[in-house]
Amino acid sequence: MRTLTHGTATLLLALAVLAGSAAPSHAETVVVEQAGKKFSTPELTIRKGDTVTFANKDPITHNVYSQSSGNAFDVKTQKPGESSDVTFSAPGDVDVQCAIHPGMKLRIHVGN
Repeated sequence: MRTLTHGTATLLLALAVLAGSAAPSHAETVVVEQAGKKFSTPELTIRKGDTVTFANKDPITHNVYSQSSGNAFDVKTQKPGESSDVTFSAPGDVDVQCAIHPGMKLRIHVGN
């Protein structure tokens, strides 16, 4: 059996605390529905690394996209019942729209 000295125990405790604080937080997934030619929310706040699932609950096709710097994306044609995941990797504001229905707008605030 090995006995730790006070100095070794303190060092191990300090390393454990540092390792715990350096561990990345778990990414979240948030679902935003499209229904009635609207997004289920006009505004959303998430963290960098989080994923938004865009779920088409309408009986019509949508095309969700953003041209916002750092988080540009285009899910292309999304038929009724389909879902698309988008992971946001840069902090900042992201303006999301539907290319088919210009009145559909969503602003996503991506924090650190």
